[in-house]
Amino acid sequence: MCSIISCCGPCNQPDLVKACFDRSLSRGPDDTRFIDTGNGFMGFHRLAIMGLSPQGMQPFELDGSYVVCNGELYGFEKFKQQLADRYVFQSGSDCEVLLPLYREYGAGMFNLLDAEFACVIYDGNTGEYIAARDPIGIRPLYYGWGESGAMLFASEPKDLIGLCGEIRPFPPGHYYKAGRFVPYRDISRTERVCHDDMDTICENIRAKLTAGIKKRLVSDAKLGFLLSGGLDSSLVCAVAQRYCKTPIRTFAIGMEGDAIDLKYARQAADFIGSSHTQVIITRQDVLDALETVVAVLGTFDITTIRASVGMFLVCKYIHENTDIRVLLTGEISDELFGYKYTDFAPSAQAFQKESEKRIRELHMYDVLRADRCISVNSLEARVPFGDLDFVEYVMSVDPEKKLNTYGKGKYLLRRAFAQGDFLPEEILWREKAAFSDAVGHSMVDYLKEYAEGLYTDKAFEAKSKSYTHARPFTKEALLYRELFEKYYPGQGQLIDGFWMPNPEWEGCKVDDPSARVLANYGASGE
Repeated sequence: MCSIISCCGPCNQPDLVKACFDRSLSRGPDDTRFIDTGNGFMGFHRLAIMGLSPQGMQPFELDGSYVVCNGELYGFEKFKQQLADRYVFQSGSDCEVLLPLYREYGAGMFNLLDAEFACVIYDGNTGEYIAARDPIGIRPLYYGWGESGAMLFASEPKDLIGLCGEIRPFPPGHYYKAGRFVPYRDISRTERVCHDDMDTICENIRAKLTAGIKKRLVSDAKLGFLLSGGLDSSLVCAVAQRYCKTPIRTFAIGMEGDAIDLKYARQAADFIGSSHTQVIITRQDVLDALETVVAVLGTFDITTIRASVGMFLVCKYIHENTDIRVLLTGEISDELFGYKYTDFAPSAQAFQKESEKRIRELHMYDVLRADRCISVNSLEARVPFGDLDFVEYVMSVDPEKKLNTYGKGKYLLRRAFAQGDFLPEEILWREKAAFSDAVGHSMVDYLKEYAEGLYTDKAFEAKSKSYTHARPFTKEALLYRELFEKYYPGQGQLIDGFWMPNPEWEGCKVDDPSARVLANYGASGE
């Protein structure tokens, strides 16, 4: 990961902006640079991943124009080849192609990118700033207005606390130019429905996911893999191992005493031949990490915080005990193929609509979790299930085929890898268990128990009523909101609300986001 900041116009307190920017120094601990554009300034914290030499340091400059980008541009080599007769490239960095592309295509360049990115460009010819974010929002970007009236952009909202009044997430799939946000790609919507037969669908799923994984193995820094033992992360690891000459390094985390995932992660690791590490955590580890996790995340959402505790701690272990710089993860599969609760979807159209909603919201929930837990430990996240070609195809598949009418969730994904000996049958067809539950049921129980002990019923009622947006509905939710307000005072609008199963569907009106409360949880906890 890297971190970027831009003050897009006159700035009254540049030293304060620079000090605030240091709050995200862990995203890019290798080097820091600020430049004065003549109409504002830009800052960059670097985590060197591609093009490790000093020439890869940003901001990049081209004839008085500048760019800062936190991103990975897949297939950037083809752009360099196409532009080689007109531009001289100084580094092996993928992001160096952005200014030449902008000169050639203007804002139309963003639709050409196969990338996870957030960037800000200063156009030296016009004196204006242009910002953009990838269609899913895998890389973070936030904005607000400073006291001088200038727009500020930053990788994390914590860098804008004290500089801006209201802070908002930059909308994924948009660019900002001339004072307005312009949509350039809505990855959640499909213009056509794909009516391929089942075999063709599964062949395409397998081919496109494999391609998405392969392209994310390209790195000048060392790779690692999070392996929960669930379907999604296990598939990423299994495919990656096929294209790596040496054993990949996999990591799993679980609670002392009742970890569900650890045995499955070990089974998957032994099967694919990875070099595997288990991290065991205790009740005290969980409680000690909680406030830090909320401060890191910038959310009050129950699901996100629960799932982040284990992820934060395993990433902390990796940072402190290895030289790995890049982590591949299994996020974004659920939004495409279904959660436990989407088994209750009343129709194929309802399933598709829910999937579209979840894809649009990812940047506030699962994607936010992965980014913050990984980046705060000076690591970079890569998300193969977020590959744009893959997402676009799966979203276009006839939703009738994505409904769970097979007696097994995510059937298309499982069937796509049923041939080829990728995983043991027990892993490939294992019932889904949410990460926060599978780290160990006790982890969530400890968090709820801790929160219950902090508030009387009367205090809970009184404190909850003070929030008009996303009012806490349990003592656990109140605890998280109060911790959030400590670090992000008055910024509740950063998150739309609580991630919960669709309450309009029969069987989904629940008071806890855990899949454990659903009637179809079944063998998921075994």
